[in-house]
Amino acid sequence: MLVLGGALATAGAARAQEAAPEATPVAAGAVAGGATAAAPPGAREAPLWELGAGMAALSLPHYRGSEQSRTWVLPLPYAVYRGRFLRADREGARAVLVERRAIEIDLSVAGSAPTRSNGNRARQGMPDLAPTFEVGPNANLTFARGTDWKVELRAPVRGAFTVQRSSRHVGWSATPYLTAEWVQAGWDVGVRVGGLWGDRRFHGHVYDVAPEFATATRPAYRAPSGYAGWQATAGMSRRFGDWWVGGFARADSVAGAVFAGSPLVTRSTTWAAGIAVSWVFARSALLVRVPD
Repeated sequence: MLVLGGALATAGAARAQEAAPEATPVAAGAVAGGATAAAPPGAREAPLWELGAGMAALSLPHYRGSEQSRTWVLPLPYAVYRGRFLRADREGARAVLVERRAIEIDLSVAGSAPTRSNGNRARQGMPDLAPTFEVGPNANLTFARGTDWKVELRAPVRGAFTVQRSSRHVGWSATPYLTAEWVQAGWDVGVRVGGLWGDRRFHGHVYDVAPEFATATRPAYRAPSGYAGWQATAGMSRRFGDWWVGGFARADSVAGAVFAGSPLVTRSTTWAAGIAVSWVFARSALLVRVPD
């Protein structure tokens, strides 16, 4: 679900009903640290929170650089919170630490899906890949914005941890990217392009081959730190009353990555895509002011 949440959030999901860069409560004291303030130009009122549920279908590679992929059909929780400091919207769940018109610093999260090695030709006989959870600071720099569009540079740096009974820290990653979001014929559209970097432990979690798992066609390998390739994502979403629909497509390349020589890298460019539908069944009676 972290993979889906990140992908659909990046795809520009539900601008018209979601993100609140400068939300202020209509009722004084409604949000921690907030008092009633004048609405920004073009502001509208929206519920402080919304809840919903739905389904998502995803096609994802087993891991970046794998020639094999898997289709997932998953339940999709829908949650929006438009607080001044705590937010969950199209840009993900986060705690806003610093906010100005041109720059915002927050905490962001991401993650990856698990991979069973017995279902992956390159990893046969190796341990399964545990799913990961990533968290860390993120800086957003707005280059330009209009009433229904904006262009930003986002620069998250996250620590990664395995999601299992005995969780392990498996390194750090940095994924700066440029993003553009706009409204097109009633649909919220978003595109992003950026590079990826990671430390040795982060790359080693996926691409290392320990000597005991080496074979005649899979030599031992130790992944270094450094450049990890690039990603380009595009998507769109829209609200139809109480229903939300969204989808994305992503190109992912490890060409030129420092671990491109790993025997576990079997394809330089992979593709991912997903579509989701959610029904919004509950919302706050308390409204906050958000930019239109």
